[in-house]
Amino acid sequence: MKVCTFINFNKNHISDKMLIIGIAGGTGSGKTTVVNKIVESLTKEEVVVLPIDSYYKDSSYVPVEERQKINFDHPNAFDWDLLTSQLGILMEGKSIEQPTYSYITCTRQPETIHVEPKEVVIVEGILSLYPAKLRDLMNLKIFVDTDPDDRLIRVIQRDVIERGRTAEAVMERYKKILKPMHQQFIEPCKRYADLIVPKGGSNQVAINILTLFIKKYLL
Repeated sequence: MKVCTFINFNKNHISDKMLIIGIAGGTGSGKTTVVNKIVESLTKEEVVVLPIDSYYKDSSYVPVEERQKINFDHPNAFDWDLLTSQLGILMEGKSIEQPTYSYITCTRQPETIHVEPKEVVIVEGILSLYPAKLRDLMNLKIFVDTDPDDRLIRVIQRDVIERGRTAEAVMERYKKILKPMHQQFIEPCKRYADLIVPKGGSNQVAINILTLFIKKYLL
């Protein structure tokens, strides 16, 4: 059974004091589960997570009736300049005010989250490996790979339960947006990964290997 696939692993750390990990993968691939298991293996003094979902561009200028048409799976939906800038600030040993975003109003919120620099910074999201300027700041790049059918099932379960959508509406959105965006932008990010984790968060062996690597770095 394939546990994980290594590609072009580079030990050249950009920051001697900080390990920056990028974790990407399709919607419903299990990225969040992988991240949570890594975080659980460390202390809160050692790790911080920057979800790229917090860095969606503000759409308050868009008429309310048009906001639901925004393609949140396209690279242009994200404020990459802000994310890259704030990651650079953390690398300098300074704190940041991480933005927050409302999926209900599709707008950036006035509240922010205070984030202190930690030894391990995880940048997580569907397109976290997409921008070259962001990849260049990462020491380790991971792609969580899961069967498309499994991802679709998870997306349906999540959106029906958590967001009140019908299964039909979720499947229509999958066909029109999620699938083509995955094929065009997310799947190609595999080529940049140092580590590919198949079966997502259920691949405990791969997660253990990754956790051991991080802990060794922290010694």
